[in-house]
Amino acid sequence: MNVFSKLRVVFKKYPLLRGMASYGVIWPISSLIQQSFEGRNFDNYDWWRTARYGLYGSCYVAPTLYTWLTVANIIWPGSTIRAGLIKTFVETITYTPFAMCSFYFGMSLLELKPVHEAVAEVQAKFWPTYKVGASVWPAVAMVNFCLIPPRNRVPFISVCSLMWTCFLAYMKHLDKEAIKSKNKAVPFLKINT
Repeated sequence: MNVFSKLRVVFKKYPLLRGMASYGVIWPISSLIQQSFEGRNFDNYDWWRTARYGLYGSCYVAPTLYTWLTVANIIWPGSTIRAGLIKTFVETITYTPFAMCSFYFGMSLLELKPVHEAVAEVQAKFWPTYKVGASVWPAVAMVNFCLIPPRNRVPFISVCSLMWTCFLAYMKHLDKEAIKSKNKAVPFLKINT
């Protein structure tokens, strides 16, 4: 039995590991894409930032998402449109805000920022991020809940999250003061490095 066959057996038996592996690859790739938009290249990428995205994606996002999807499937079983609408609605008002707050807070802590700075970042960036997420993720969630088998839901979401995570990485490295400005549009080039 070769390595790929063994991995396939393990991933089939333990779907959480499949999600962790996919997030451990996709989140760092998203960080590199976002850094490329900053004007960085292979010679000056922030590899520690990329590693933080991989650690956070694989060890936090994948398990919490797997847990949410498992609980949602138990409470509202099935792949009907009705079940999908209920899961999507509940996800949009519960898991999504939790995930966004966790992202800004957790990534700030991984950057070794003090707790008060992590809280300030959540306060400054949560609503702008949530507004964009609430306009994108319900459609993705409906497809996930209605068309994708439960064992493939975490990997499906991880693939869909590639561009979303690029957006999160972009928002993460925007200057908090630029976002707080209520009278001005968010400047799309003011990036913290």
